[in-house]
Amino acid sequence: MGDGLRTVRVISTDDGLLASARSAVDSIPGWEVAHLGTQDELLTRQPVRGDVLLIDSWLRGRNVYEFCRLLAGRTRCRTYVVVDHENHLAAPIARFCGATGILSRPLTRSALTEVLETDESEAELATDRRDESKDMALPEALLADLTRERSQDVGLIQALIDSETGLFNYSFLHFKLDEEFKRSRRFDQPLACVMLGFEGQCSNDVLRELAAIFLEASRDTDLIGRFDENSFLFLLPNTGIDGATIMAGRVASLAEERNLTDLVGDQLVISVGISCYPHPDIDDRDDLYGRAREAFVNARNDGGGVVCVT
Repeated sequence: MGDGLRTVRVISTDDGLLASARSAVDSIPGWEVAHLGTQDELLTRQPVRGDVLLIDSWLRGRNVYEFCRLLAGRTRCRTYVVVDHENHLAAPIARFCGATGILSRPLTRSALTEVLETDESEAELATDRRDESKDMALPEALLADLTRERSQDVGLIQALIDSETGLFNYSFLHFKLDEEFKRSRRFDQPLACVMLGFEGQCSNDVLRELAAIFLEASRDTDLIGRFDENSFLFLLPNTGIDGATIMAGRVASLAEERNLTDLVGDQLVISVGISCYPHPDIDDRDDLYGRAREAFVNARNDGGGVVCVT
C-alpha cells in the first residue's frame, strides 16, 4: 500500500474470518491486512507481487475453484483458499486449480505465520500459470496443464476425471454436491440439480460428442460430470427451474440435431430430471439429488423429455 508493508488480502464477507486474519497478522512484522468483499474487487484492484491472497470458499459469486482457475497466470501472489476444517479434499483440488494451498477456518496465528514466512519461490509453480489455462474446455485438459510440472499430482487427474468423457466423475460430483448445497443454503441462492441420460449403451465417440454438447450448452460456473454408464449430473449454481429447463432443452436439441445413436444404431433419446433448491421439501443435498433422480426416472419411463420437480 505504498508504506513498505506487504499485504494479506482477504476476499470474504465473513467478519469472523477477517477479524481472525487481522489478529494473526498484527503480530507479524512487515505485514498488514486489506479487505476485499468480492472476487470482482480483486480483479479490478490488482495485487502486487509478494502479497498473499486468502479467498473464502463460501464467498458469494463465482465458485472459488473456478476463480482460482481464472487467476492462473494473472498474478504472482501466493493464493490460499480458506475452507472448513473437515474439508479433506480441498487441498489437492485447490492446487490443481492454480492455488498455492488451503488454510482452515478459523485462521490461527501459527498457520498464517507459517504461510507468510514461506519462501515465495516455493509457490511459483502454483501461481506461474499461462493465461490460456483458464480457457481450456475440458476438465481433463485443465488439470493436465495445471499439473504438467508436478508429476506427483497426476494421480489426482485419474481420481477426479471420467476417462471416457473427460468430465468429472461420480466421486468429485458427490463432493461438489455437498459443497454447492451448503453454499446455496447459506447465502439463500438457488441451485439446480439436473440428471440427464439415455437408454442403452453408446460408443466412446458418442460419449465424447455428448460431453462436448454439455460443455457447449453450459456456463463456465456449472459443474458437469458422469454419474454412471449412461447418465450425467449437472449442478447449476444461481439457477432456478426455468433456467435449468432451458439448458436441458438445449442439450436435448443439440443431441437430436447431431443424430447421435447407440450401439445398435437407434437414435439416442435424452431424458432429463430437474430439482431446485430452495424448495419446501428439500432439506439437504440428498433430497436435492433424490428428487432430480426421481424426475429423471419418470422422464425415462415416459419415453424421454424433461420432467421438473416444482
